[in-house]
Amino acid sequence: MGATARRRIVLVTGASSGIGEATSRVLAAQGDTVALVARRRDRLDAVLADCRVTSPDSERWVADLSVPATAADLALTIWDHFDGIDVVINNAGAPMRRHATQLTMEEVERTMATNYLSPVALTLAVLPRMLSRASGTIVNVSSLGGRLGIATEAAYSGSKFALAGWSEALAMDLEGTGVRVKLILPGAIDTEIWDQPGNDAPLYDGPKEPPSVIARGIAEAIDSDAFEHYLPDLKTVVEMKTTDIDTFMIGMRAMSDQSRSDGTP
Repeated sequence: MGATARRRIVLVTGASSGIGEATSRVLAAQGDTVALVARRRDRLDAVLADCRVTSPDSERWVADLSVPATAADLALTIWDHFDGIDVVINNAGAPMRRHATQLTMEEVERTMATNYLSPVALTLAVLPRMLSRASGTIVNVSSLGGRLGIATEAAYSGSKFALAGWSEALAMDLEGTGVRVKLILPGAIDTEIWDQPGNDAPLYDGPKEPPSVIARGIAEAIDSDAFEHYLPDLKTVVEMKTTDIDTFMIGMRAMSDQSRSDGTP
């Protein structure tokens, strides 16, 4: 008899809610072993229990990834636990909705650490090991706000733009090594990001996609040949902005002005 095929080991950050939770459930249901990482132990335990129904070897680690060094150390701990990681999904992130005139440097640095520096630190920690075996996939969950500057979200957009730019350059640097990079650009998704304390009210109040739809898109993106994945597909909006950024900015400013006239801070 031949050797039993190894189940894919997938590390998912921000796995206790929203996109991370939904993605973990989808991957576990298809047989992947999931390493769940998030801050909230009770929520994480509930997700793990569900994942273990179809993926009994899945595990969870409680950690605050706002400190890049913590992210790097944890990635190596998980690698050693499973004797390898096949896919890293850098999904953990934090909103920061604040008019730029009201932002503090501490808020900007905290947002950048969570949304950009920690994914980079985690990636750099596992990258030498992935390169040595010539296989692995890094999935970075940015945002439509990583392609479009959103009024009142300068800190958040800045961090997500950074993650998108890092992902593009990383993908080119790793071409031909066996290690692949995928960039996920979610639009308006129905998660807790919209009502987190310490944030101004969002300008957007339209329809939102359920996390389960995005999770299925991420699962498909892992095995696809494409680098960039808009979920849902709003690439035309980004193309319009790139073609005529002045018109885009006029529209964004009008949206922001209307919100303030309606009483939103």
